[in-house]
Amino acid sequence: MMDGGAVKAVIFDFDNTLVQTTRAGALAIEKTTELLKTTTGSDDTTVCCICEKFKQKLLHESFDPAAGRSIDDIRVGHWEESIQETVGNCSSPTLAVQCYHLWKRSRLEVLSLSPEICRLLEELRSQYKLVLLTNGETQSQKEKVAAAGCEKFFNAVVVAGEHTEQKPFVSIFRFCFNILGVEAQDCIMVGDSLDTDIQGGFNAGVRATVWISSTGENVPNGKVKPDYTIPSVLDLPSVLAQLK
Repeated sequence: MMDGGAVKAVIFDFDNTLVQTTRAGALAIEKTTELLKTTTGSDDTTVCCICEKFKQKLLHESFDPAAGRSIDDIRVGHWEESIQETVGNCSSPTLAVQCYHLWKRSRLEVLSLSPEICRLLEELRSQYKLVLLTNGETQSQKEKVAAAGCEKFFNAVVVAGEHTEQKPFVSIFRFCFNILGVEAQDCIMVGDSLDTDIQGGFNAGVRATVWISSTGENVPNGKVKPDYTIPSVLDLPSVLAQLK
């Protein structure tokens, strides 16, 4: 943490900081599981295996827009491969498409800011400049941000996938500082990822980093140490009070 004047701006992560994306993803998988059961007639173990394979492919996904395939095409492919790897060729050629669109629609439907977080952002917006900085593929992240209705609370929404480098690289933070017209030491970074949010804020020299640790876990050895750790973004005002 750097010494300095009053905090002027707050940079927020999106996924699992403001919106519970992991929970939304789990609910979407539940719905897709039911579709797979009724369509393939497979047992619970087989269907769970298909879904686990999809989640792993999603986790390790690499996307190159220059390759000519859309992110939707890529993710339909994840389902197709997951089904084939588990049960072999499927009798329904459209099943992977159905799975993808049900999963996507179900996930977006439950992505929302809680009333408490909306009130927090409204209050903060009256005192600070706010920017939403999210890593990830551009189309997917924009769809999620739009579904959650986030834009109105922020001076800027920055999807790092549109830029050369994402968090934790310094360049994406400098882009945010420039948009807001502030210096690094005027800002705090709030997020749930030590590797991208907290490390990125540290790299960029922000005034303070705030880690959202909903499970209450300690910082693992070898990881960057946040200046503050809170269980929920709703606890942020207590941190800001200490920084005045």
